[in-house]
Amino acid sequence: MEIEIITLSRQGSRRYNEDVFGQWNDGRFLACLVADGAGGHGGGDVAAAIARGSVLDGFAACPGLDAELLRGLVARANFDIVARQAEGGKLADMRSTVVLAAIDLHEQLIAWAHSGDSRAYLFRGGALVARTTDHSLVQQMVAGGMIDEEGARLHPQRNMLLSALGSMEEPPEITVSAPMPLAEGDVLLLCSDGVWEPLGDEFLRETLQASPTPTQWVEQLDAQIRALAKPGQDNYTALALWAHADDETTRPMPES
Repeated sequence: MEIEIITLSRQGSRRYNEDVFGQWNDGRFLACLVADGAGGHGGGDVAAAIARGSVLDGFAACPGLDAELLRGLVARANFDIVARQAEGGKLADMRSTVVLAAIDLHEQLIAWAHSGDSRAYLFRGGALVARTTDHSLVQQMVAGGMIDEEGARLHPQRNMLLSALGSMEEPPEITVSAPMPLAEGDVLLLCSDGVWEPLGDEFLRETLQASPTPTQWVEQLDAQIRALAKPGQDNYTALALWAHADDETTRPMPES
C-alpha cells in the first residue's frame, strides 16, 4: 500500500490562521493531525502548534494504535498547553481542538483520537464508513433527537464546544476509536470546522466520488469554501490521505 497526502490550510478572513496540520512516519507507522486553535490575539495558533508538536513527538517516541497510547498523547498535549498558559498575556486563555489519525501500514489498520470539533472521515468506495463525533452542544442536540446533522451545521450555537485542549480543572473529553481496517482505495480526511461546517458531509462525499485525484478533490473543496465565504470567514484546514495499491502511480509519502 502506498500513501498520498494532500494538505490545505487557509486563513479565511481572520487576522490569524490558528489552524495547523502535521504528519510523521517511519515507513510502518504514520500519524496525521489537524488542530484548530482558539483564544484570540494570536494565542490560538500557539495552542494548536503546541498540540501538534506534543502529539507527533510523543507518537514518534512510541508509535502504535493502542487506545491508551493515543489517549495519553492527547492528554499530554493538554498538559503542555496548560503549562504554556502560565506565561500569561495572549496565551492565558488559549485552547485547541485536535484530531489525530494513526495508521499501521503493515497491518493496514487505522485508529483515531480527538477532542473538540475537528473531524476525521473515512471513505470507502465513495461512501462514508466512519466519522468522529464532535464534542459540542449541537452534537448533543443531534444525539438527543432535537435536530439533525444538517440542522447542527447551520445552528447559531454550532461553535459552542464542550471540550477542547487547554484546561486541567475540567480535563478535556478525549474519544478514541478502535482500530479499523484500512483498505486500498480508502480516503481519510482530517479537517477543522472551517471545512465541514460550510460544506456538509454530503458535499464531501459527492465531490470525492467525482474527483479522479486527491489534488482535484482538495482543490474543489477549497474553491467551494471560497465561493461560500461570508464576512468573518473562519480559517480552514484539510489533510486528505489516499491509500493506493502498490502498483498505482502515486506521489511518495512525505518524509517525517
